[in-house]
Amino acid sequence: MPMNVVMPQMGESIAEGTIVRWIKKVGDNVDRDEPLFEISTDKVDAEIPSPSAGVLTEIKVKEGETVPVNSVVAVIGGSAAAAPPGSTELPEAAAGQLETANKPDGPTPSVGSSSLQAGDQADDPESVEDLRKQKSSPLVRKIAREHNVDITQINGTGVSGRVTKSDILEYIASASGGAATAKRPGAPAPSGHIPAFKPGDKVEIVPMTIMRKKIAEHMVISARTSPHVYSVYEVDFHRLSQLREKKKGHYERNGAKLSFTALIAKAAVDAIRAFPAVNASIDGDNIVYKKDINLGIAVALDQGLIVPVIRNADEKNLLGLSRAIDDLAARARSKKLNPDEVQAGTFTITNPGIFGAVYGLPLINQPQVAILGVGVIEKRAVVVSAEGNDAIAIHPTCHLSLGYDHRLIDGAEAGRFLSYMKERLEHFDEAWM
Repeated sequence: MPMNVVMPQMGESIAEGTIVRWIKKVGDNVDRDEPLFEISTDKVDAEIPSPSAGVLTEIKVKEGETVPVNSVVAVIGGSAAAAPPGSTELPEAAAGQLETANKPDGPTPSVGSSSLQAGDQADDPESVEDLRKQKSSPLVRKIAREHNVDITQINGTGVSGRVTKSDILEYIASASGGAATAKRPGAPAPSGHIPAFKPGDKVEIVPMTIMRKKIAEHMVISARTSPHVYSVYEVDFHRLSQLREKKKGHYERNGAKLSFTALIAKAAVDAIRAFPAVNASIDGDNIVYKKDINLGIAVALDQGLIVPVIRNADEKNLLGLSRAIDDLAARARSKKLNPDEVQAGTFTITNPGIFGAVYGLPLINQPQVAILGVGVIEKRAVVVSAEGNDAIAIHPTCHLSLGYDHRLIDGAEAGRFLSYMKERLEHFDEAWM
């Protein structure tokens, strides 16, 4: 019996997903739990396994298409002969596509305390269209609330007229004289727009990948939300390097790599305990202090950047942190992360130093208020004091930068946080290992 394959719900707050790549093609045999297609969502990229064994008889959603969760994207049949010709067409979109694929038609709930009952406003296309727009993702609705935007006034480009993140960001960017105007197909670019190229220029135009679009959107939101300020400290890694060389064999025998990232993460967790403001968020006029320390560790991928999260990092010792960092990084690169493993971070560490940068000035990962950048670790001349005498020595050093939201964190607090980390790293106690 044929089985529908649906767009999975990859996290509580995720309402839609984009099919990036079909791993199998129509007519291919597939085993149960064998990777079938790859998706990209607001939170994570992942390979989706087949729900059953059989033959891929129909593909209903093309690569690059974005559809609501629980939409039927493919059909698994029992034999190759069942595969119909030309079976890659997109199914008809409907306002009720958020319902489970095999669920009978019924009333479609609206956003809010009331619901649209069967037959209510059935003859009012405008009301139905507004309902579709309201079925946007939680992130879109959050942006709309923050900017006092009425979503129903935007011409959505998503399935069934849904308003996407790109739609609402373009709508806000096109605001003129304090009043936003929806960007419609064929409308001229907003005033102040500088063309990227002129007719006749030798250029190559390549569409952004799904991941790059999402990174761009999140970075625009962060830059608009937080007034970013940075402080940079140089840290002597001489003692830390010696301890790492001494202990790394022990860690390898216990299934973990003792990396500088793990050592820095340990110092960061200790510093966060001492300075809880860097582990907070801002909600209107309120400060939300997070009791859990959920440490995000940025991982560079070929197509972009992803930030898996170590939950309750303060409850782990250095060995536990090392194992968690190794595991999350490996699964991020192989697209095996679960959606909840890239959510609920409270503080982020990113390492531009792996590419040789002396230090970086990263943007904050909203709704966090601080991010730690780790520069390259390399040998430099430093002044050391022994018995009252100064001397020049060659030590491995690293520049740590803290980017922080100046609405909450002042330079003095940032300086105390980095000073604490510098002290912990330069005088790392072997007992902490």
